[in-house]
Amino acid sequence: MNGWHGILQQALQGLSTAPDRRTATLFLNGSLKVMLYAPRGSDPQVPHDRDEVYIIIRGHGRFRLGNNTFRFEVGDVIFVPSGVEHRFENFSDDLAAWVMFYGPPGGERASQIPDQEKSGDL
Repeated sequence: MNGWHGILQQALQGLSTAPDRRTATLFLNGSLKVMLYAPRGSDPQVPHDRDEVYIIIRGHGRFRLGNNTFRFEVGDVIFVPSGVEHRFENFSDDLAAWVMFYGPPGGERASQIPDQEKSGDL
């Protein structure tokens, strides 16, 4: 593999050609899947079988994660463990997020992370 570079405008154009599409897959490598997610009007997601991370690149609103909700805005990063109900709610019309699925079905467990990585040091 020689690396990869994704361009937001190209991904958004891919979604704009099909108004009912909410996602565009941009990259696959091993267990990592990178997508653009841009729901319009509502977010009909169901829990996924792998861990996922959202990076908000446009828009704002509220995010439901299990029984909790919180505000999100551009630049926020949201982690969703596998199997947990989640969705964007009351969001702006321009919402777009990178979403990355990774790891095995059932998700990774915190106990598998080496101690030096838990400390936040790179």
